[in-house]
Formats: sequence, C-alpha cells, structure tokens
Amino acid sequence: MSLPNVQTRRPFKERVKRWDIVKNRWIYLLLLPSLIFMLVFAYLPMIGIVIAFEDYDPMLGFFKSAWIGMENFKFFFSSSSWLLVTLNTLYLNALFIITGTVGSLIIAVVMSEIKNKWFTRVAQTFMTLPNFVSWATIALFSVAFFSVDGILNKAVTGMGGSSIPFYSSPDMWPLAFVLIRLWKGAGWGAIVYMAAILGIDKEIYEAARIDGASRLRCIFKITLPLIKNIVILMFIMSIGNIFKGDFGMIYPFIGDNALLYPTTDVIDTYVYRALRTFTNYGRTAAIGLYQSVMGFALVLFANWLARRHSPEAAVF
Repeated sequence: MSLPNVQTRRPFKERVKRWDIVKNRWIYLLLLPSLIFMLVFAYLPMIGIVIAFEDYDPMLGFFKSAWIGMENFKFFFSSSSWLLVTLNTLYLNALFIITGTVGSLIIAVVMSEIKNKWFTRVAQTFMTLPNFVSWATIALFSVAFFSVDGILNKAVTGMGGSSIPFYSSPDMWPLAFVLIRLWKGAGWGAIVYMAAILGIDKEIYEAARIDGASRLRCIFKITLPLIKNIVILMFIMSIGNIFKGDFGMIYPFIGDNALLYPTTDVIDTYVYRALRTFTNYGRTAAIGLYQSVMGFALVLFANWLARRHSPEAAVF
C-alpha cells in the first residue's frame, strides 16, 4: 500500500529568498528615500485631521484642545456662501480640466505631425516656458491688459466699441481664467501626450498610409485611440483636485474684490478670508477635510467608470 504524496514545506530561509522584496532588495533600496519622503510629508501630517473636530488651540496642541465634534462643519454648511464657493470651484475646475486636456492633446498631435525637428524643439521650448512663470507675475502683467485704460480696452475702443470694466464684471472672468490657464499650462501638459505618441509603433502609420489613409484619418483612427488610456489616466488624476480651488492663480488676480465673488470665489479663497477674519484653525481644517473627502470620492467614482469601460486605463 503506497502512502499519499505529502509535500514537505520548504524551510523558512528558502521561502524568504523567494520573496520579491528580498530578490529585488537593491531596487527597493533605491525606492526607500521616496517612501520616507511620502511618509513624512504626506501621511504623518494626516494626524492634523483631528483639528477639524476640535476648538483648536495651538498652545494646547492636537490632543489637549477641546473636542467639539461636528461644530466646525456646521459653521461652514450653515453659512450662505458654502454652496456658491463649492459650485464655483467645481465649475472652474471642470472648465480647466476639459479645456486643458483638449488643448494639450491638440498641441501634442500637431507637434507629432510636424517633421521639422528644429522647429519642433524651438516650439516646445516656447510652449513650456509659460509654465515656469509665477501666477503673481502673470497677475501683475494682466493689469496692463484688463484695466480700464489697458491694451484690450484700447483695442476695443479703437474699433468703435465701449470699454469693458473687467474688474467689476464677474461674468468675464471664467473665460479669462480659461484662456490664461491654457496659455500657461497647455504646452507643459502636452509633454505627457507627446511621449505617449512617440511610443506608438511607426509601422502602424506606414501600413495605414499604404492603404490610403490620410493624415487626419491616421490621427483619429490610430493616434487618439492608442493614447486613450493615457488621457483617461490623466483625467482621473485631475479629478482628484477638482474640489481644490487654485488659490495661487485666482487670488493674485481677484484679491478681495467682492464684485467678482459670484463667479470667482472658490473654497480656497473663502478659507483664506475666513482664516484672516476669525483665525479659527478648526473651521478651516474642517473645510479642507470636506474638500479632500469629496475629491477622494470623485476619484473612486471616475476610476470605477474607467475600469468598466477601459480596464487598462484604471489606476487601481
């Protein structure tokens, strides 16, 4: 009578040697500085979330300040401005994401179709330079364009039109912000899509041209479908910040001009004014937590949609 084949368990040392972290330990060691950086500057600060539920006193610290539960959230949601600043934040960021993605894609496709390498390099340099100009500098120069006697108004009045009061017309600023942001960031955002296009096998284009496909047809039937996953991935990453108003962009242009608040007052500028007025850290922390939770929920939703329609483009 033969005994059943019983597999003997490998010794612990042999099993450890098979672990990926042991086999590739030098690669993980290269990753260690980044992990420490993320831990110190991204995860440890999350302890500060507790401030949102406290009447925070810097002298007492996180764990000795009075616990007040949801009172800080009630203060924000009971104000008359919370819905306005939330809708403005979502509206402006949606405009920025859509126009920025389309603008960067157009630039990337056009640059990939230009065969003159010298011209392409020079154009790339000039397109990415605005990204390195600070918003404060751009806002300073914008006065020369948007003021009553600025360049734009002089051009309008020169053609027989009437002067446009930009700094008292809130309806003008969403379009102005979109155009300024496209000028500043579309060229920089195109770098990712240009890299993705360069990774496409050139033989696919050659085969399509042999079959008689035009340049435009190659763009819509080859280029865009093959970089679709990258576009979706970048879109999901952008969705994570849709509840974050770009304070660095908006405040230098608008400042404390209450006439422009109906279309330009976002959550971050509202928090800044509240912090200056009330110096209540708990209330501002509550608003920041509200932004983070809603942004995280939208990322999960966008990733779920991406996984249903294009699993390769999902982040997780």
